[in-house]
Amino acid sequence: MSETNNDSLPVPAVLPVIPVRDVVVFPFMLAPLVVNRPRSAAAVDAALAGDRIVGLFLQKNKEQDDPGQEDLSSTGTAAVILKMMKAPDGSIHLLAQGIARITVEAWVDDPATFHASVATHYDPAIKDIESKAQTNYLLGLYQKIVALSESLPDEWYMTAMNIEEPGKLADFIASTAGLEVGDRQEVLATFEVLQRMKNVASLAQHQLEVLELTGKIEAETRKGMDKAQREYILRQQMREIQKELGEEDPQSAEMNELRQKIEEAGMPEAARTAADRELDRLSKMPPAAAEYTVSRTYLDWLVTMPWSKSTEDNLDIHAAREILNADHYDLEEVKDRILEYLSVRKLKADMKGPILCFVGPPGVGKTSLGQSIARALGRKFVRISLGGVRDEAEIRGHRRTYIGSLPGRILQGLRNADSNNPLFMLDEIDKLGSDFRGDPSAALLEVLDPAQNHSFSDHYLDVPVDLSKVMFITTGNILDTIPPALLDRMETLRLPGYTTAERLAIACQYLIPRQLEAHGLTPDSLFLSQGALRRIIVEYTREAGVRNLEREIGSVCRKAARKIAESLPAPVPPESGEEPTDEQTTPDAKTTEISTLDPETLRKLRSSVNSHNLPEYLGAPRFFSEVAEMQDRVGVSTGLAWTQAGGDILFIETAKMKGRKGLILTGQLGDVMQESAQTALSYLRAHAKDINIPETVFEKHDIHVHVPAGAIPKDGPSAGVAICTALASLLSNKPARHDVAMTGEITLTGRVLPIGGVKEKVLAARQAGIHTVILPEKNRKDADEIPEELRRDLQFIFAKDIKEVLQVALNGVPSEE
Repeated sequence: MSETNNDSLPVPAVLPVIPVRDVVVFPFMLAPLVVNRPRSAAAVDAALAGDRIVGLFLQKNKEQDDPGQEDLSSTGTAAVILKMMKAPDGSIHLLAQGIARITVEAWVDDPATFHASVATHYDPAIKDIESKAQTNYLLGLYQKIVALSESLPDEWYMTAMNIEEPGKLADFIASTAGLEVGDRQEVLATFEVLQRMKNVASLAQHQLEVLELTGKIEAETRKGMDKAQREYILRQQMREIQKELGEEDPQSAEMNELRQKIEEAGMPEAARTAADRELDRLSKMPPAAAEYTVSRTYLDWLVTMPWSKSTEDNLDIHAAREILNADHYDLEEVKDRILEYLSVRKLKADMKGPILCFVGPPGVGKTSLGQSIARALGRKFVRISLGGVRDEAEIRGHRRTYIGSLPGRILQGLRNADSNNPLFMLDEIDKLGSDFRGDPSAALLEVLDPAQNHSFSDHYLDVPVDLSKVMFITTGNILDTIPPALLDRMETLRLPGYTTAERLAIACQYLIPRQLEAHGLTPDSLFLSQGALRRIIVEYTREAGVRNLEREIGSVCRKAARKIAESLPAPVPPESGEEPTDEQTTPDAKTTEISTLDPETLRKLRSSVNSHNLPEYLGAPRFFSEVAEMQDRVGVSTGLAWTQAGGDILFIETAKMKGRKGLILTGQLGDVMQESAQTALSYLRAHAKDINIPETVFEKHDIHVHVPAGAIPKDGPSAGVAICTALASLLSNKPARHDVAMTGEITLTGRVLPIGGVKEKVLAARQAGIHTVILPEKNRKDADEIPEELRRDLQFIFAKDIKEVLQVALNGVPSEE
């Protein structure tokens, strides 16, 4: 920036005034100006007609096109017009240079232009220590500002160093350091030089801090951009190098591999569309992107699902029957249902898979039966335990927006099976839960509905998946906890408990061979007699299935294995200083296979277990006949109950004491069972004469009904007959027969209604040593399904009315006086 020496130019007392906006002209500074407004043009003409000096004043509001006198700042600059040029558009271009600060003393009335009477302010000459220190400080700040600002040339700092007057230096820095217009006007209005230098130093310091922070932000941004740009350039170079070498870059190879897998997956149209869309999106992502792994995992699931992979069903009915019979004893109803499915499947290839529900007590073989069915059909087997599952996402999966999301267990099982028609076993469906995360049983409604599961939607894949070819089998111990809507979608097959003869056959055919093999024994090394097995079943187990029976047989095998192991000679260790031979260093060097023993040694070591020496292997018997040691007693009857573990007997105990017609019920009885007791008592009161019950007994006594064991909750209507019999025995003072067990619901009119779980209850009665069972007349058809060997040892009495029950349970027993 050049300067012209205008110190000798006098400033007139009255000057034409030009309002300027967005610019503050300091003394001795050159300023290019553009004049458009008529009044300003008239001021230029007036100045050129005289001494070429004008007053430049900043207008307060730059948006105002026609400012008045009051709209201009009171402090401005007297400037000389060095050059003037008129443009074709009518505007006037000026080059002016400031002379001195001026302030308005009065405005001159002139409608054509602005004229003002002004006072001129010149900077005094000062050269004290403070001004010199301020000068050095300002130059230091300005040097840093020039170094950091890209818009300021380095020559301006050299110009500043050549300015000797402190006031001029302050004005120069204020005009070039990038200060706001308002801050520059404030500097112009500061006449005292030292104060002006301090103000400029403060403003320059603030400007320096802004530039430093801006530079820091730009450097960080540039660093990140440079790194990304560098990686991009390197990748491009690597692609070009691989291209020259005839190699394929890893990302392109991965995309091509995924594209080939999509082609070979045999996806339906909706899944193929989703896969192509996701692959196109993935190919445009850099591998370092956070979404890359999520998208890649999603594509992996899509291409590895068995969309078109199936196993061929074994449609040989006779071979399937042989497999089912080889794996499980009895269970004819279930086996027939599977063979029926195979028969229809043989006639109709596109038949949908059945949805079966196996219900029965623990240990009857529900889960293992599913494995056997899969083997008979030639299908893959997938098992999922639903016990305790409370999250709906376990069935339907999580949406991909969540970190670590995966498909639900249904699709996971399909992928693990690598087949779209496996046998899918949903174990313990009666133990599903629900909480704030959703209801899994509601999600299963679509899975187990043949009309809907052809287009099952998982939250993760978000494409329809065909489950219609899958054969679903669910298992549970009870039906009460399964939601009705879910139960309605399944075909229920009941697996009742086993009789003693059935357990005996299962033990001989399945359990003993399996346990002998598991313990390293052979049939020649351990003999279990029929009597020993029967005693294990009756005196060491009390269950509907055979799980505990297998454990007890395993205990016998362990005892026999220990006896054999202790009788064998110990292996001879190598002598001191000798290297062990290969036979002595092998892992099986200390193991002796029984099959390698000679017959004579095996005969000596053989364990023979019969009914007499069984306690030596299993200890004292754990269960006894509850009825064997009982006698006919007043107020005590024997009832039959159904539990999740099978059938059981329960004793109804009653007592009377002086009181006021109260009824006390204990033994953790549920609401239904309490109502049965009240119904029985009301019936007896209404028919007291018919049963020979004194009417006064009700008026003077309280009656207490207790059902052991007290710690076990009990409920249900089937104990009504037994409670009524015990009360009738108590109130008529006649002992009830202890060898007669009964079950059935009673009404207020004395009718005996049918109940469920007949086979389990009858089996429990037989195991307890009871030979006479009273059942409702309408349960006669259920009794016909009880195995013949069990019916031979039992006498069934079918009753329509409670009087028939009392006739059997109390008849012929003399009253106790």
